[in-house]
Formats: sequence, structure tokens, C-alpha cells
Amino acid sequence: MQADLILKNANIANGQAGVDIACSNGKIVEIGHNLNIPATEEIDCGGMLVSPPFVDSHFHMDATLSLGLPRMNESGTLLEGIALWGELKPLLTPEAVIERALKYCDLAVSKGLLAIRSHVDVCDDRLLAVDALLEVKKQVAPYIDLQLVAFPQDGYLRSKTAKENTIRALDKGVEVVGGIPHFERTMADGAQSIAELCEMAADRGLMVDMHCDESDDPLSRHIEMLAYETQRLGLQGRVAGSHLTSMHSMDNYYVSKLIALMAEAEVSAIANPLINITLQGRHDTYPKRRGMTRVPELRKAGLTVAFGHDCVMDPWYSMGSGDMLEVASMGLHVAQMTSRDDIRACFDAVTKEPAKILGLEGYGIEVGNNADFVVLQARDTIEAIRMRANRLFVIRRGKIIAETPMTQTRLHLANRPDHVREHEYAPGQ
Repeated sequence: MQADLILKNANIANGQAGVDIACSNGKIVEIGHNLNIPATEEIDCGGMLVSPPFVDSHFHMDATLSLGLPRMNESGTLLEGIALWGELKPLLTPEAVIERALKYCDLAVSKGLLAIRSHVDVCDDRLLAVDALLEVKKQVAPYIDLQLVAFPQDGYLRSKTAKENTIRALDKGVEVVGGIPHFERTMADGAQSIAELCEMAADRGLMVDMHCDESDDPLSRHIEMLAYETQRLGLQGRVAGSHLTSMHSMDNYYVSKLIALMAEAEVSAIANPLINITLQGRHDTYPKRRGMTRVPELRKAGLTVAFGHDCVMDPWYSMGSGDMLEVASMGLHVAQMTSRDDIRACFDAVTKEPAKILGLEGYGIEVGNNADFVVLQARDTIEAIRMRANRLFVIRRGKIIAETPMTQTRLHLANRPDHVREHEYAPGQ
């Protein structure tokens, strides 16, 4: 057998060390030690970590890289961000949205981020952003799996044309039904929006991903209704609740009931650590609430839990770099997930867990799956998060699409080594 590509002496996230991975025709064909397979191209990983690509299960690509347009978010709050986006929408052009989105996708590839679920606002009657991101989806298809969510940012019932626009967006090819029940004018309207949107998804055979309870209000409990509708309509395994920050403020007795209901309905949870820790608790003095949802408890109940980036340099968040390791690092710190197993779980929360939520086919380092990898300048997943590891190679369907030289710092110190490579400074190395 002749392989197109072979990765030699790789560590992989399941703990296997020093393995070879042979790839042909865009697929993994063999994994083992000391494979004697000729290949057109060979990469010596030198004991570095080879991971499946990073996956961002919650993003807003229609707004990305628009920081400062038409003005800055001076308060840094969620509500000013929403208002600012409302000011920007009439000024958008297809060309500008496409250009910024493609630029972000370039950055994503450099970071090994090869699958993104992006919400796209449908509350502009022109559906300008929808059309723009559908075009971006086509252009990036060779190197990024871009999944789009029809997102009624101004409220499915609150905005007069959101119902019609959501249907139009889905008819155009947007593949996930979104919502924002906590932004409706009443709790009852929020519940109604969930019912109608889930029925729409059930009728069309689509997945659901709702911004849900992105609030400090412990009485914002729309995730309960989302779990109920998931069961009523037989949508188990196809529904995600994003943010869920009000759960951080709920009492433990109610949460014990709620998480059990979510687990029964097989609803996934997507936390967005960078945004949640920044936007929540704004009305608190001290002590301040952390705001991020109850990740350890949700995982313990068996739910699929992922971390999303949410925003990069837009009306809501002036920071961000497309680096899912930064997201994982914030998640583990905020959730106090510092055991060795928990840290590994945070790596999973930006790789295999969001891949499940997106329903990605052929994902993961197993024979027969897609030959999609990131070679990281780290020995294992814990080290990768700790150091925000450099991406040495990014590979899509067996082809190198990005590479970065190994980083090292030269020292000029008497009686000390002449260089520092951070991955060599872990305990026992």
C-alpha cells in the first residue's frame, strides 16, 4: 500500500504515544506503531500531540471583526452590544460581511479551527447576512465545515417579521433553527417562541440551537421549556441550549430537577466562557457571580457539553483570536475544572464534544475517518491548553493547509541552556 501522507511518532489525545497515522484519499487508513508504509509525504511529529481539528459550536460570523463600527461598546454590556448591532445592521453590505468572514476563516485555519457553527441574524428583512454567509459557506467548504443557524436576534415574536424571515432563511439553505426566548417581552412569549421554533425544526427534520437564559435572572428558565419541547416532538439528540448562564444563579434544588430533565431529553449544552465571564454579573457589586453555566454538573449527568468562542472583535466582545485553546483555558478556570481528567475534558469541549453537537461525520482519529488533524507543539492535551500550543501543521483531508515553525526563545545567560522551548518544561521532561 502507498499512502499519500503518514504522520510518524505522534501522541494522540486518548493517551497513545509514538504512533504512526497513514492517510490515503483524504481518509485515515491505518494507525499503529512503526508502520512500514511508503508515503508521498511524511511528517515526523517528534512526540508532539496530533489532535482532530478544533470545533467552535457557537459563533457569530456575520458580526465578526466589526469592532468599532459604527462606534465602540462603551459600557461593554450585552444590551449595549445588541443595540449597537442594531445600529450596524442597516449599514452592512454583502461585500463587507463576506470579506470580514473570509478573513476570520483564514485566522481560524491558522488556529486549526476547521468546523464552526455560526448564528446568523434573520431580523434584517433583506436577509443580507444570510445570503453573505451562505456564499462564505460555499467558498470555505474545501477547508472549513461552516454550519449556519437562523437566529432571530431581535426576538422571534418581538420582531414583526422574524417568523417570516426565519422561514425564508431556512428555505435558502440555513440548516439549524435558532431562537432567543429570554429576549422576548414576556416569559409566556419566550415559551411560545420555543414551541413554534421546535415545531418548525421537527417539521423540517432540522437541528435546534437556541440562545437560552443568557441572563443573571434565576427565574429565566426557558431551558426547561426547551427540554420539554424536545421530548414532546421527538427531537432528542438534535437540540442544544447555548449560554444557559441563569443556571449559575439558580438554587441547587431546582437545578437538580432541571439537569435531570435536560439529560432525559438529551439536550446538549454550549457554554461560552470568554463571553459569559465578561458579560454576566454586571449588576452585581461584590461578591460577583461568575455567570458561566454549571459545566461540571451537566457533564456529571451525562450531557454533551461544549465550549464556544461566541465573538471575536465585534459589538459584544473587543477581544478574541479564534483560538479555541484560549476558550478551553478560560472554561477550566471559571468552572474550577483543574483535576487532570477535568482539564482533559476541557480539551474535549473544543474538539470531540462540539463535533457531536454539529453532527460532524468522519470526525476523530480512527481508521476510516477523515484525515483532518492539528499537530500541536505540546506532548498532550493538558500541556496544549496550558501553553496555548503552537499549531505546527493543520491538515485537511490529508493535505497540509497551514503550518507554523516550532517556536523557541534563544537565551543569552551564563551557565544556562541556549534556548527555551516551552513544551520541554513540563514535569518529568
